[in-house]
Amino acid sequence: MFFNKKNHILITTASILLLTITGCSNVKSEAKYPTGEDRDFSQDIYTEAPGIFGKDGLRILGNKKKSDSETGIGINSYLWRASLDTISFMPLASADPFGGTILTDWYSTPENPNERSKVNIFILDKQLRADGVKVKIFRQEYKNGRWIDKKVSPQTNIKLEDTILTRARQLRADKTFGK
Repeated sequence: MFFNKKNHILITTASILLLTITGCSNVKSEAKYPTGEDRDFSQDIYTEAPGIFGKDGLRILGNKKKSDSETGIGINSYLWRASLDTISFMPLASADPFGGTILTDWYSTPENPNERSKVNIFILDKQLRADGVKVKIFRQEYKNGRWIDKKVSPQTNIKLEDTILTRARQLRADKTFGK
């Protein structure tokens, strides 16, 4: 029999669910231009292209080329490259060029395997400035079967910042005056 108590509950539940879903479809959209009829095309983010091949390469849906201020990384590229160069011997855990964050994994030298360190570098500005980079070094020693945190002198962080800044200035000079 099709209409037993179990099937009746199932059909009732499905009906309530269906009514709830279709009832939500009457909610008005908050979109600014739901039909596009009232759109101001003078502020449109797309420009017309003569075809899919524009003068700047392949264009899809007439997308315009973004200006330099809209693309690229939001940090100083010399500081970024200098930071990567300076810590190139350490394994990277994470590198985010848009946020300006470089995190290394723990690193031990072959000469001293019972001591390890890691570095977090934050590039804070688009300009090549002395306060445009911040470094935080962490150090641990292996004793009694576990790693123990050790204090790192603030001067050590500053020395690494200075090394990165010096390298960034070298990169900028090489770029400006050619190699």
